[in-house]
Amino acid sequence: MPLHDFRCRECDKTFERLVRSDTRVSCPACGSEQVDKLLSAPQPPGRSKSIIAAGRAAAAREGHFSNYSAAERAKIK
Repeated sequence: MPLHDFRCRECDKTFERLVRSDTRVSCPACGSEQVDKLLSAPQPPGRSKSIIAAGRAAAAREGHFSNYSAAERAKIK
């Protein structure tokens, strides 16, 4: 189920809900069903050094070295 942001037309409160396409959403503050779905900016995948290092370590434990450069593979073996 996707997470969506909503804004209530009655009390102007903004909130998030996990919803299916057939779910009726109501405001948690006032209970009104007069809500608008808000557009959210897409979040890019994390590319921090720690995430990359953890992924490489997991791949190395499984015997996959394809995401390492030749110089990095030489240091590991």
